[in-house]
Amino acid sequence: MTNADNRLSAELTAADLAAIRAALATIQEKLPFLIDLTPEESKTLARMGDKSRAFVAKALEVAESNPEILPGFFEVSEMRQDLTLYEALYPVAMQLAQLSELVNDTIALAGSEALTSARLVYKFAKASNVGAGLEPLIADMGKRFRGQGKQKGTPA
Repeated sequence: MTNADNRLSAELTAADLAAIRAALATIQEKLPFLIDLTPEESKTLARMGDKSRAFVAKALEVAESNPEILPGFFEVSEMRQDLTLYEALYPVAMQLAQLSELVNDTIALAGSEALTSARLVYKFAKASNVGAGLEPLIADMGKRFRGQGKQKGTPA
């Protein structure tokens, strides 16, 4: 791969990777109450967006100011706790989503650059005529391309 094609040139040390994994483990430890919903459960949930946040906050005000309008089983403290948790976790979720997108984009680019380089190595190895020493390696690499290309059995 040429330098002009290489958009990513970075290393992640073992120490840094260990620190990142430890930080992620700490985050998960600090959130022991996280829930893992099934896809079916997730589909049935009411979703709270920006308009709903104001509605819920107003409803909490009404509930706290007028507890006599609520049935005895209604727990205002649970509603307050749910809203407080939502408000605390929402910015964390946004930060994690942004970080996740950056990590996924970086993984995609690193993988693409590595695969592009590997294809060039394969192409140059096939064209090199260095000798029989490379033939088994080239044949093994060519397995990746079986079933592709213009002619059956010819690696692309």
